[in-house]
Amino acid sequence: MGTAAETGTDRTDDARVVVLVAGGPEGPRPRVHPSDQPLLLADDLAAVRGDGCFETLLVVGGRPAKPERHLARLARSAASLGLTGPSPEQWLAGIDLAARRWGPDSEAMLRLVLSRGPERGGRETAYITVAPVSGVALRARADGIAVTALGRGYASDVAASAPWLLLGSKTLSYAANMAALRHAAAAGFDDVIYLSSDGEVLEGPRSTVVIARGGELVSPPAEVGILEGTTLAAMAEIAGAEGVRVRRERLLLTDLLAADAVWLLSSVTLCARVRRVDDVTLSTGDPGIDVVGMVDRAVGRG
Repeated sequence: MGTAAETGTDRTDDARVVVLVAGGPEGPRPRVHPSDQPLLLADDLAAVRGDGCFETLLVVGGRPAKPERHLARLARSAASLGLTGPSPEQWLAGIDLAARRWGPDSEAMLRLVLSRGPERGGRETAYITVAPVSGVALRARADGIAVTALGRGYASDVAASAPWLLLGSKTLSYAANMAALRHAAAAGFDDVIYLSSDGEVLEGPRSTVVIARGGELVSPPAEVGILEGTTLAAMAEIAGAEGVRVRRERLLLTDLLAADAVWLLSSVTLCARVRRVDDVTLSTGDPGIDVVGMVDRAVGRG
């Protein structure tokens, strides 16, 4: 996390709200858990195996952005893992409690976490955390980013041929993604765009790739083994209402290099324009499409 000055808030880096969410219909209502006290058992499968799923969304003015989209995707991820989790109503009650506890004065990152629970057996673990938006995210929004293209090691058809890899699910097994980001940072880059082994553009470790080309917006389709972006979907609704076509199409790295503009979209950073891919500087001209504005409106910032 950045400093309070970097994040534009009066909160400290370690400011947190934690809400424990009931694991079943007979459980207690969501309740605040002291943020400085342990929550998980030592053998919780989220910690020892990354066995679970999560979602992250933005809180703006004390209000969560597009929670229904995130809950729908969380439900899909949970189903792919054979998890049940709290009901949507319980999650929404927890989200509302967490957002109210955070307050309206600064933007925040709200994370929903669902674990299989203790290895010794027992109920699934479900909880929510709220923390400041990092200075890194704010700078990416404002200044854009340089990215490196890295091979993911899978072909673009692997999601269909090997569904047990869970490529379309947002699981807690993020070690490889974080390693890719550290590798990029060590080489002087801000982020990563993954490529399949057969050369197709996939996604970022925490983002969706979108390009502007000929007055349209284009993003890779889900069938290449990527997570469906909630920010892309929300932005596409705004774009459609404003007469901008958003298409899903298989892309190659050359499509990015020749595009009118390239962005990485995500729920907290929102919209980061890609200024450079490896050693190639991209176009900095006006693409004629206000993607930043459409994303802001889609999440309630505009």
